[in-house]
Amino acid sequence: MKIVILDGYTLNPGDLSWDALQQLGNVHIYDRTPQNQVVERAKDAEVVFSNKTPLGEDLLHQLPKLKFIGVLATGYNIINIQVAKQNGVVVSNVPGYGTPSVVQMTFALLLELCQHVQHHSNTVLNGKWSASKDFCYWDYPLVELENKTIGIIGFGDIGSKVGDVATAFGMNIIGNSRTQTDQSHRKNFKWASVPELLEQSDVVSIHCPLTPETKGLINKENLQLMKPSAILLNTSRGPVIIDEDLAVALNNEVIAGAGIDVLSTEPPPAGNPLFTAKNCIITPHIAWATKEARSRLMDITVNNLKAFINGNPVNVVN
Repeated sequence: MKIVILDGYTLNPGDLSWDALQQLGNVHIYDRTPQNQVVERAKDAEVVFSNKTPLGEDLLHQLPKLKFIGVLATGYNIINIQVAKQNGVVVSNVPGYGTPSVVQMTFALLLELCQHVQHHSNTVLNGKWSASKDFCYWDYPLVELENKTIGIIGFGDIGSKVGDVATAFGMNIIGNSRTQTDQSHRKNFKWASVPELLEQSDVVSIHCPLTPETKGLINKENLQLMKPSAILLNTSRGPVIIDEDLAVALNNEVIAGAGIDVLSTEPPPAGNPLFTAKNCIITPHIAWATKEARSRLMDITVNNLKAFINGNPVNVVN
């Protein structure tokens, strides 16, 4: 069985092992695959793995031997799952592997915006503390999270665990989700519509999937609903936010700050307006990328293929 990995570098830049997958077939690993080389590399493959390399309708029709697509991620919008199903190709994804890491990154962004740790460290190393007339100083207002309200858009597995950590900080929680699960165990929680959540929250954290309904959800109009002191976080999907609208809101102090791990286009063009926006922290889509999370992704990927080979595919999205 020929197995092709189209873009293995981000999952495994060299610190993990492909051995378990290589035991299941003849594996061909490419760090990256341009669109015009997908067919050439995968034309004889029965199994293809892709993280961010798109497999659209035209490409799928040119891969007649293909039986299984493994998405090396949770999101699977890069695959035309309807055409795959029509062609008899099973598509499986890897859910849940990155939850602890994404939650951790959410609070890394939030705490940096509240405490400005790196900035203050830089000023100390540049001599400002040594030259200070006082025993301490701060260049930005420092924000305490206790009794603040966090609004979580997308209160699924990741969102609910963000709520758990927020509770430990003494925060109140407003949730918004397509399905409202029982949260009666939380004494600091309420459900609300998106406009209500935006109006009432001190921190807004996005954890929803990218759908036609959520694309562009955080736009000029909705940003105007937020408090001037509010912080916006996004560790889900970049197109949920309109980058230009957020940049304008930050520069005009409509909101106080933003911490985002994703952008509408990745990699972003050099002129993305958020690069020069006030009080905006941007990281390069790394919330998922701890070694622990990537190890789980690798393990689930192998198990997905084993299950398919055994005739009982799991994590099927089509």
